[in-house]
Amino acid sequence: MRYILALVLAGILPHLADAADAAEPVEAQIIRPAGDASLEDFVWINRVIVVFGDSEADPRFTEQIELLNRGLDELAERDVIILTDSDPAAMSPIREKLRPRGFMMVLLGKDGQVYLRKPFPWDVREISRSIDKMPLRQREIRDRRSGG
Repeated sequence: MRYILALVLAGILPHLADAADAAEPVEAQIIRPAGDASLEDFVWINRVIVVFGDSEADPRFTEQIELLNRGLDELAERDVIILTDSDPAAMSPIREKLRPRGFMMVLLGKDGQVYLRKPFPWDVREISRSIDKMPLRQREIRDRRSGG
């Protein structure tokens, strides 16, 4: 009887974890603090937008986060992860690599290359257009159209 119960639980528990992940809001899945994250963790998996600011109260930082929040579905469709870093004193590995001065929004492709650096907030529509021009994104669109 124990073995049957163990088998049933082993079959159900992974699905419960998936359901918990599905219940998590899109924002929590896409927007994350940069912290000790490494850009290499996202290579060939996600495009990364990194939003830097000197503090969370920086008006440009706040505006950029608001703009991104309005278009989370569009960004999720393009496999985008958003990392935020509003603490220059912490000198996160991402901050050391990208070296922002004050506010900066950086877009990295799935290949890990920097495609865009902006010293002012950008709308999701503009970001989406830039992503859609990337060669890998063009291939993803073609593959989706052809059913591949």
